[in-house]
Amino acid sequence: MSHKITKRQKRIDGLPDYWMNGKFKNINPIIHLSIHPNILAFCAVALLWLSGARLLAQNDSDIVNIRSVDSTIVLDIRYATPNNFTHEVLYPAAICMLRRAAAESLHAVQQELQKQKLGLKVFDGYRPLSVQKKMWALVPDDRYVANPANGSRHNRGAAVDLTIVDSLGNQLEMPTPFDDFTEKAHRDYMQLPEKAIEDRALLEDVMKRHGFIPLSTEWWHFDFEGWQKYPIMDEPLK
Repeated sequence: MSHKITKRQKRIDGLPDYWMNGKFKNINPIIHLSIHPNILAFCAVALLWLSGARLLAQNDSDIVNIRSVDSTIVLDIRYATPNNFTHEVLYPAAICMLRRAAAESLHAVQQELQKQKLGLKVFDGYRPLSVQKKMWALVPDDRYVANPANGSRHNRGAAVDLTIVDSLGNQLEMPTPFDDFTEKAHRDYMQLPEKAIEDRALLEDVMKRHGFIPLSTEWWHFDFEGWQKYPIMDEPLK
């Protein structure tokens, strides 16, 4: 028994009017589609590729919590406590946020250090612009605090302050404590114990291997390559 397909049924099936009115009117649509599987496969692959490319481009610049990328990284977010150069609590939460690309590169650093039974301790990541303005008011010296008129790499979620710890969580010997605004914190300062020079070099070398750029005046500060492409932000940490 044959069943005639009405125009109404064709509309319900989503077929355009030109199918019935044009050169395809005598071709069963189901049979027609089966004749061209390569075209269907090509369209499916193209859609998947476009969707994946769009998702990758979006995720690369997302701001993410570093602990969602690597939960083994130790956090000591100083600006969420009074234990910083301002002696004020500047962040409402002790979290480290970074651009996804930077966070994933930091994860690679952590994996490399773990092979030596070492790891990272992070002091700061993304910093809202409003906090940058408070810091500049206290230390208006762009060797140590970026001028908020131009914005900091921290304000872009593309900079991180950190050090290295051993398997017990003890910090390795570095030239100075964090946020020491003296020449001793400079990378070319050499009047230091040999161990401090070695540990400073260890941190710098492993960070550079994974796309981070060291700041000359602060041994703990690293900018992520391509930081210029990320916009300045003033979203609160939460």
